[in-house]
Amino acid sequence: MVKIGDIELPDFPLLLAPMEDVSDPPFRTLCKENGADVVYTEFISSEGLIRDAAKSTMKLDIYESERPVGIQIFGANLDSMLQCVEIVERTKPDIIDINFGCPVKKVVSKGAGAGILKDIDLMVSLTKAMVEHTSLPITVKTRLGWDDDSIRIVEVAERLQDVGIKALSIHGRTRAQMYKGNANWKPIAEVKNNPRMHIPIFGNGDVTTPELAMKMRDEYGLDGCMIGRASIGYPWFFNEIKHFFEHGTHMAPPTMADRVEVARRHLQMAIDWKGETLGVFETRRHYTNYFKGIPNFKEYRMKMVTSDDSAGVFAAFDEVLAKFGDHNFA
Repeated sequence: MVKIGDIELPDFPLLLAPMEDVSDPPFRTLCKENGADVVYTEFISSEGLIRDAAKSTMKLDIYESERPVGIQIFGANLDSMLQCVEIVERTKPDIIDINFGCPVKKVVSKGAGAGILKDIDLMVSLTKAMVEHTSLPITVKTRLGWDDDSIRIVEVAERLQDVGIKALSIHGRTRAQMYKGNANWKPIAEVKNNPRMHIPIFGNGDVTTPELAMKMRDEYGLDGCMIGRASIGYPWFFNEIKHFFEHGTHMAPPTMADRVEVARRHLQMAIDWKGETLGVFETRRHYTNYFKGIPNFKEYRMKMVTSDDSAGVFAAFDEVLAKFGDHNFA
């Protein structure tokens, strides 16, 4: 059993990564239904939240069916982060996660996300203050370091544990790499195998098959796996990993009827949550993976990603089911 504070999780839990404009309540719900053990919100700006910015406050929405769910926040100003914790607490999540890993320029330029990897002392002091400011378990997601010459992740992990975090997720790239190259899991294993460490260490980066999840578990000895891009448009991935762990075989892929049904539910939940315009727009990124591997599919994909209203997308789903209903995904 793995525990985050008092939250009990199964052996080698699978976590849905926080992804901007992806990890919203509709998608988190689908992932939870399909085997995710913990789900995290999109990251939320502490500055946006304390200013009551609509986009930030909307990200606080959670469904009871998602639990355990973590709300992820980012920032570099102590007062703002502490005010943010107080606001987040009122939403009653199970976990508060701090983003010390986002590599995008608009976040890093403010010293937040992976930008704080240039100032480990600030990272630790911010974390300590937040741990002391809430009774909720605080977890952290970070990267190996700023660049290859500044990887201090073993030291960072020890110091974060010492100030009270309850789990650490590590993406196996530096900020300089962004999302290029291959994730390096060896430094994550060094953290896990450090005899001083006793909190769960979760690996993140490049887990795209059940075999790779098993490798992360068995060869690198990590406590769990955080899944990001492989889940976009494919929430079944979590159960596929669990099936492989249990049986050593690949689970039958979802049928076309399965894919259309889940895509329809995804779109409808998105519309119900964020309205027609945003619901239609923000589900577009999922359709390529929902219907990956179908020959001569471009015409239908274009209808899904260019329709300005949900009626056009739902009609495209109906066409796909009628034309490709017998497609074999095996």
